Amino acid sequence: MGWSRAAMLGVIGLVAALMFPMPKADGPSYDFHDESCPKLRQMVHDSVEEALKEDVGIAAGLLRIMFHDCFPQGCDASLLVHGRYWSETSWPQNKGIRRTAMALIDTIRAKVQSPDACGPTVSCTDIMNLATREAVMHFNVPGYAVPLGLKDSLAPASLARIRELPGPDLSAAELLQRFATRGLDVADVVVLSGAHTIGRSSCGGFQDRFQESTGFARRLRANCSSDANRLQDLDVTTPDRFDNEYYHNLLAGKGVLTSDLQLLRNHTTRWWVNNFAQDQGWFFAQFGTSMSKMAHLPSDAAQYGEIRNYSCFWPNHRWLTASA
Repeated sequence: MGWSRAAMLGVIGLVAALMFPMPKADGPSYDFHDESCPKLRQMVHDSVEEALKEDVGIAAGLLRIMFHDCFPQGCDASLLVHGRYWSETSWPQNKGIRRTAMALIDTIRAKVQSPDACGPTVSCTDIMNLATREAVMHFNVPGYAVPLGLKDSLAPASLARIRELPGPDLSAAELLQRFATRGLDVADVVVLSGAHTIGRSSCGGFQDRFQESTGFARRLRANCSSDANRLQDLDVTTPDRFDNEYYHNLLAGKGVLTSDLQLLRNHTTRWWVNNFAQDQGWFFAQFGTSMSKMAHLPSDAAQYGEIRNYSCFWPNHRWLTASA
């Protein structure tokens, strides 16, 4: 007999509690909203599934939002918020962030925080992490544990923090070093790159490859020459399925980004590429582990943050000021 969704997530939470202990009784936990918002997970699940029926690309959008939010300074929904003068999405590192995926997070917030549901008890950060997990599980990837009870930042991350995001033109050594600053190892680097199995990139993200002489690089260049606004699938064989074809493509010389190809030019990262190409189950299991590690990255919002009550795009004090 198969396990129910709730039972599976319960076991995952138990395992995570052993891997990522939560020391403060009044701080984040895996069951933080169980009493105050018992239908939270179902509400998020239903909203994400409905959105995916309209646009399967929402999954890639949520994955990118979560990574680009959590990597700079821990998960705090700072990527979503508008500062007094600027927002994180105005910088090149976050070009192409899907506005529809951002809007979905705020739509779910409005449903969850409505008076006849849970009220203003769940942060945009929690909704972002839960929605991303639901999007991944839509593709039959096992669930993974995320801490709940996280707070939202009061402002966007600094430009210095945003510049620490790994770019598409980094070498393998640079990728490993950049991820290591967040406590992420070589397996995390390779498996999180596997999220490109449902990702897309603008031509500017791989224009450094246009001078290469391979047939695949020439094809990329020709496609972008005919349409400068083209969005290129990063998985050129099964772009709408979350699977391990991304790794098969790399081994076949069909990686799109420079950072993708670099995974083959380092013996430790190549070892992981080979294994994930051979065993999709291993890829899925490691993906959940690495996503859970991302969700647990520490954030200053734990001490100084809030639950955004009016919009995921505005801190509470600015919304109230603007509405006055």
